[in-house]
Amino acid sequence: MKRQLLAILMMSAAMAVPAQADITGVAEDAPIPADTGIKLAPGFRATVFADGIGAARHMAVSDNGWVYVALMKPEEGFGAVALYDSDGDGKADERVPFARGMSGTGMGINDGHLYFAEDERIMRWPLPEGGAPEGEAEMIVEGFPNKRQHSAKPFTFDSDGHLYVNIGAPSNACMEKMRTKGSPGMDPCPILEEFGGVWRFDADKAGQTQVDGMRYATGIRNAMAIDWNPHAGALYIAQHGRDQLNSFFPDMYTEQQSAELPAEEFHRVEEGADIGWPYGYVDPDIEGRVLMPEYGGDGKATTDRGQEPLIAFPGHWAPNDLLFPRSEVLPAEMRTGAFIAFHGSWNRAPKPQAGYRVVFVPMDEAGAVSGDWVTFADGFAGEGPIMSPRNAKHRPTGLAEGADGAIYISSLMSGGRVWKVVYEGQ
Repeated sequence: MKRQLLAILMMSAAMAVPAQADITGVAEDAPIPADTGIKLAPGFRATVFADGIGAARHMAVSDNGWVYVALMKPEEGFGAVALYDSDGDGKADERVPFARGMSGTGMGINDGHLYFAEDERIMRWPLPEGGAPEGEAEMIVEGFPNKRQHSAKPFTFDSDGHLYVNIGAPSNACMEKMRTKGSPGMDPCPILEEFGGVWRFDADKAGQTQVDGMRYATGIRNAMAIDWNPHAGALYIAQHGRDQLNSFFPDMYTEQQSAELPAEEFHRVEEGADIGWPYGYVDPDIEGRVLMPEYGGDGKATTDRGQEPLIAFPGHWAPNDLLFPRSEVLPAEMRTGAFIAFHGSWNRAPKPQAGYRVVFVPMDEAGAVSGDWVTFADGFAGEGPIMSPRNAKHRPTGLAEGADGAIYISSLMSGGRVWKVVYEGQ
């Protein structure tokens, strides 16, 4: 574990390391194609599926090829858009807005319905044969508390009719005074009663509230990247780590350390799991979880509260979506692995930003990591050092897979964009 994490964080931000002999990531020196703005692992080709659609977040793709995209901000009064490529050229020539007056992040398809999540509720429509859903949405879960921080509600489904929803913690480290230097952490953390975990609901029952759900797992600061692994039959998440180690504890952490810590964590999450927030974090130089300084830590002391991640990525890359492919179109060695989109974070400042890529994690059918991750798609942010997320040309934000095996990647920047990535062979 320690050696694996050390190897990850010692790599430069642009470097791609082969996971196995048969899996090769993006070459560090590969040029960025001008027509798409991203470079890909060998054997894959991208097209700009749609441009100027608005601040695109998570997506879902129907079996007949309609792509449904959630928008963080309404675009001309609509909070989502349906896209379709009618002539098969890899570019959407039909777009139909829907979800008037709404905005959100979560988008998914399950059992003949299209689900859409705003910050305070999750709704669904019957999945149309084509185009956008019509009529009044059915409210599945309502009344989520909205504290403005980490309020998005990404979700996923298992095969038994359950809906899993991330309820992010409106906090950095559960301090008595929010984001205030010198304020201690609360123990036990009262925020975890309503936030900072994954709740499970009945995917088919209307009119639920949070109290109707079950707190499936806790100790998760904010798992924007969440998906059910159909191969292993288990829930997986990648969470956003805490911020501001140097600004709150300059005697313990340098600016460089604060930019690199804590590592971003990728977990298998079983029922009843406690991932460990806010009491500890992962530092690749130290075995075990490091005790948060708000709880008496000195940057070296560890805690036994929480679980070790499967993999930890460089700090403040900000994982924003997770996808386990379901089709058999990808190369055999990639069919049971995971794609993770990192959209970057402000908290590496004043150091240059990093992340802004999609990575692939090789995994076996049992859900265990089987090799080192590689960069699958890169170049989103543009050329040169990026000092602020506002300066990034694009930020990978959502992932989805079509029935034909195509991988869709969204960005909320530069007017909003969706790429379609297809495998063409070596």
